[in-house]
Amino acid sequence: MQTETAITERLRQSNTEFRALEESHHRLDAELADLQKRHVLTPAEEVLKKQLQKEKLATKDKIAELIRSSR
Repeated sequence: MQTETAITERLRQSNTEFRALEESHHRLDAELADLQKRHVLTPAEEVLKKQLQKEKLATKDKIAELIRSSR
């Protein structure tokens, strides 16, 4: 049985959807980090932060599902 690291690397090399999900996850993480650097967020920024967190979690779930289905 392959380790999760090996499966992830194989998917990274062979699956364009997996690579796109990873890129999206990293982009969302960077956007959230930028928002979290601010001491005070406007109500609109708070809403954006929640949306980004939900999108990031959904992306992470899709990545995990691809890894599970590749085992």
